[in-house]
Amino acid sequence: NFVGFSLYKIRKKAGIRPQGKSIKRFKDKIRELTSRKQARSVENILKRINRYTTGWLGYYSIANMESKIKSLNEWLRRRIRQIYWKQWKRIKTKHDNLVRLGINNSKAWEWANSRKGYWIISNSHILHKSLTNEYLASGDMMTYSTDQGTALKLLNRRVPNGTHGGVRGRPLN
Repeated sequence: NFVGFSLYKIRKKAGIRPQGKSIKRFKDKIRELTSRKQARSVENILKRINRYTTGWLGYYSIANMESKIKSLNEWLRRRIRQIYWKQWKRIKTKHDNLVRLGINNSKAWEWANSRKGYWIISNSHILHKSLTNEYLASGDMMTYSTDQGTALKLLNRRVPNGTHGGVRGRPLN
């Protein structure tokens, strides 16, 4: 284990992947950013998530994590669906939004009146049909991939840090 990475060996080939603790910290931070206790707009939450995940993926872009990115994407979309369901609050609002998103009237009433928890509903087929992956991707939510082009763009991006070669903006001597 070295700076958040762990090394592994498969069939005489070595690889690098994010350490388990790093992924746990990532999920904990996303849970904090998507906390249901704070009253923030979905757009604001998505901007914060995008900022954090872009930095995290930039740091871990050298690692092999195709399957881990896929599972993190699924988990993150479920968190976003949970936020939408929580923010709709009232039964009438839930019903109206489900109908607006293409669910028929009787099913919308059935699910709007559900007493199941937010996390359980966020994995329901009704929210998958209404808040589709395409719908979530059309907003500010980014879908992350591990192709080399994305990884290189994140790594080669200029990061403004407010300094001009020295410490805290002081010129070098």
